[in-house]
Amino acid sequence: FFGSARVRPSEEYEKEIEELKAKLTEVSERDKTRIRNKIKELERLKERVSPYYDQAYELSKKIAQWSQSLQPKNRFYICTGGGPGIMEAANRGAHDAGMKTIGLNISLPFEQEPNPYISRELNFEFHYFFMRKFWLVYPAQALIVFPGGYGTIDEMMEILTLRQTGKMKKPRLIVLYSSDYWKKVINFDYLVEMGMIGKNDTKIFNFADTPDEAFEIILSELNTKK
Repeated sequence: FFGSARVRPSEEYEKEIEELKAKLTEVSERDKTRIRNKIKELERLKERVSPYYDQAYELSKKIAQWSQSLQPKNRFYICTGGGPGIMEAANRGAHDAGMKTIGLNISLPFEQEPNPYISRELNFEFHYFFMRKFWLVYPAQALIVFPGGYGTIDEMMEILTLRQTGKMKKPRLIVLYSSDYWKKVINFDYLVEMGMIGKNDTKIFNFADTPDEAFEIILSELNTKK
């Protein structure tokens, strides 16, 4: 699983909103305006962004529950970049399903701390991004990219480039979660129109918009690898 470290579950947004509302009676009018603007921003993020956390959790849990029905030698495990946000949601889903779960963390001056849902013996920390990317991709059988920012886009583009250029010895399933988000962030059709990529280059990945849809796509691929 790949995705933003900044996405939070709805209850965390709600908690911060309530804390800010409580401050409104204690501050000046000028500060009230600032706090109200912050509350509006948090309410917007709660509505539009926090569902990705819940959906990553649900999808990961479904995969982990299905995996447990397989013989131990044929099981698949959830691996993430080990941080908060979407990464936490995916590790949490597998953890709550009773599966071991992997985190490949990176040492950063901000944002990145190992989330508490990684199995202790499978919690790794990297200094170099390129080594972390290698181990996120090389053993993977399916790659699921949830909405994210620069880091997620960087990882996604490298994955797509490796697939496009045939540098992946074993072609891997690539699922871009939330077609609305990714088609706004990257205009794939315009890239084709301008001749920057070929039409077939848009066939190396799949879009999915619900956990069930993503699960069915992933299951059809992983069932061939058992």
